[in-house]
Amino acid sequence: MIDTSQMGNGTVFEFEGAVYQVIWFQHHKPGKGGAMLRVKLRNVRTGSTIERTFKSGERFEEMSLARRTKQYLYKEGENFIFMDQENFEQIPVSKEIVGDGARFLMENMECQALYLEEEFLGVELPSSVTLKVSSTEPGVKGNSVSNMVKPATLENGMEVSVPLFVKEGDSVRVDTRTSEYLERV
Repeated sequence: MIDTSQMGNGTVFEFEGAVYQVIWFQHHKPGKGGAMLRVKLRNVRTGSTIERTFKSGERFEEMSLARRTKQYLYKEGENFIFMDQENFEQIPVSKEIVGDGARFLMENMECQALYLEEEFLGVELPSSVTLKVSSTEPGVKGNSVSNMVKPATLENGMEVSVPLFVKEGDSVRVDTRTSEYLERV
């Protein structure tokens, strides 16, 4: 059992018959009454998020979420094939489980597979990936007052906004959670 004082980012617990992971939390002590914990929770099976407030001292059943390293190999039909790094077993994963992260998958990329008591839940991509810019307009020097951006198409077909100094053939780092440009590599 775990109570609200022991919760932090990444804590996994059972609540209302579902398993949730804490994404964000804030301890709150109003001027009147007892302390509370405000949390943003992600359902580990469905991926949906909710916000809740718990009274200080509430207790929940803690669950263990295991991560195992997998390597993405290739796409076969509607499935993505991953290989377990320990026993070299190939595992087909459906497009629904991979979700929006599928556009960032590149051959030989290492990912984390999430397991809840031996039940496969999904794939967690690295926080950022490096991709080549396949096409973009040339930036014109001197026509900017502040941070100016332009559209660029990456090697995976995704379009992101990049600064004017980025040109075709450059490699850029992209955040897999927000699909935003981070830096030129």
